[in-house]
Amino acid sequence: MATASARHILVPTEDQCNDIKQQIADGADFADMAKTHSQCPSGSQGGALGEFRPGQMVSEFDQVVFNEAVGVVHGPVKTQFGFHLVEITERSD
Repeated sequence: MATASARHILVPTEDQCNDIKQQIADGADFADMAKTHSQCPSGSQGGALGEFRPGQMVSEFDQVVFNEAVGVVHGPVKTQFGFHLVEITERSD
């Protein structure tokens, strides 16, 4: 079964998510941005979520993590929790 590791930043608005994504594209460190802005407890670990399998996260999150490019910041991804930036750090089939 597939597994993946990812980190994310969770914020309440799409505008804030886009702003943070641009800052990362301009050179800001993903982990630092997660520590400063993420509303998820994982923010204190730079947004790291550890390793997980399909079905352990909400479907919108899984769709990105198990289908999109590794090492790229994806988002905004809207879930019931808010808006996420997601970086897949590792994935195996």
